[in-house]
Amino acid sequence: MTAVLAPGTVPAYPLHLIADPGPDRPSRGLWLVKWVLVVPHAIVLAVLWAAFVVLTVVAFFAILFTGRYPRAIFDFNVGVLRWSWRVAYYSYGALATDRYPPFTLQDVPDYPAHLEVDPPGQLSRGLVLVKWWLLAIPHYLIVGLLTTNGIRFVDDARVDGLAWETAEGTRWAWESGGLIALLAVVAGFFLLFTGRYPQGLYDLLLGLNRWVLRVAAYAGLMTDTYPPFRLDQGGRGDLQDTLAPTGPAAVPQDRTVPARHPGTGRSHAWTAGRTVAVVAGALALLLGLGLVVGGAGVSALRQDGWVTSPTLRVQTDGYAVATEPLELRGLGLDEGLGEVRVRAQDADGGEVFVGVARADDAASYLAGVEHTVQTGPLTADVREVSGVAPRTDPYGHDVWVASAEGPGRQSVELPATSGSWVAVVMPADGSRGLEARIDVAATMPWARPLGGTLLALGVVLLLGGGAAIALAVRAAEAGARE
Repeated sequence: MTAVLAPGTVPAYPLHLIADPGPDRPSRGLWLVKWVLVVPHAIVLAVLWAAFVVLTVVAFFAILFTGRYPRAIFDFNVGVLRWSWRVAYYSYGALATDRYPPFTLQDVPDYPAHLEVDPPGQLSRGLVLVKWWLLAIPHYLIVGLLTTNGIRFVDDARVDGLAWETAEGTRWAWESGGLIALLAVVAGFFLLFTGRYPQGLYDLLLGLNRWVLRVAAYAGLMTDTYPPFRLDQGGRGDLQDTLAPTGPAAVPQDRTVPARHPGTGRSHAWTAGRTVAVVAGALALLLGLGLVVGGAGVSALRQDGWVTSPTLRVQTDGYAVATEPLELRGLGLDEGLGEVRVRAQDADGGEVFVGVARADDAASYLAGVEHTVQTGPLTADVREVSGVAPRTDPYGHDVWVASAEGPGRQSVELPATSGSWVAVVMPADGSRGLEARIDVAATMPWARPLGGTLLALGVVLLLGGGAAIALAVRAAEAGARE
């Protein structure tokens, strides 16, 4: 079917955001508490959007290999967009109605806000690789300016931007713009003081929301049609999304385009049980993926039987570098830390001494000695201590629980034991000045079993989540055919 559009019209975009021609008689003050009233919807939408993301990834691969967007997944994702639009229309996306949004993916014919997306036919297999990130970047920048949570409670004195304080001392601030939220609050103040909602502001807010949701549909791979850089304001009485023609009406060449109305989608196939199943499956997939990554990361930490810190470069113009006392207390140190290792290497290839002593013994040896103290664990923060050269060479002193000296990398190992401990690194001959690289490690015997357990749980959740989604999608497809 081909159609000729008359001058003054524009092509319809596949996503159709529809609302009543004017606001649905919102009250003066209810908008002040809608942020509380929408909390249940915010919770539900959080998990629905998690499912939306997971199903979009599934659709990505389906499009990549078949050129088709699975219809059941498409219907679910349209339902999520529809639900989001109804909540936005009720709350701080428009504040245009006081009718509480229904908890359903389906269209509700008598609700004043509707959303439909034309089912796509064949989609581009190549475009799917780039449209959701590269091609959409200009729109992402615009959407970022349009969307945000506008008002927040602040409990400190430093506030960037507009802020005010109530008589009870509660401080509120407008945070970082978000044009849609800002304009919705402006409409709220018009309602509060005049009881009227400016029609021009209503039309503008609908146009901005339409822009955002068009981008969401494009980024969600639901269409190959690039969102227009066009602000189509106001509600629509049908699904054509065209501007009012200034010339003859569009003339169909082959046949008349049948009228479409809200509610023609197949979201009815997504019953509550199927929706819960796909959401649970999506959450299981995300959690499983996190556990697999976490398990692999924990397992990878233990190299050669040790969990090793990053290497820290230390230096001093004095005679030694010492750590601040490290307190080890509690039961199960041997199971928790296992063996502890301290390694040091002179940056210039000279001989280096590394030793570990109880804090009191180390303080006794370093008393009156010019040295540098690392004031944080593996940080560059230091404290300089003035003094003179040590009275004896470090290696021959009996304060060290474990020590080593020589050229190259020197290492000391000892079991984790309760107490206050200090590690000291210095030139082996007791001379002045040192630049060295050090690291600390522990065997952490629990790391490998934990990593394996996390990996196993993650795999189970991935398989279970995938099965739940597959069964729910199949059931929705079958339900749509009934």
